[in-house]
Amino acid sequence: MADEVTEELKQKIIDYLKTVTKAKNKEVAREIGEDKHLVDKAIAALSKEGKIEYLYLGASFIKLK
Repeated sequence: MADEVTEELKQKIIDYLKTVTKAKNKEVAREIGEDKHLVDKAIAALSKEGKIEYLYLGASFIKLK
């Protein structure tokens, strides 16, 4: 279960993204204190749900839609 994406984790990511214009996955993981691998999975799930989007600006970023 330690490798499971929870609604709580997804909400932490959304709450953090509300405080920035864009962020890299590793920044999100560091700021919310979670493992990057798990954050990557949660971000992918949020993207599939249409809640966030990926930005490609020479590097990959994410932001709220």
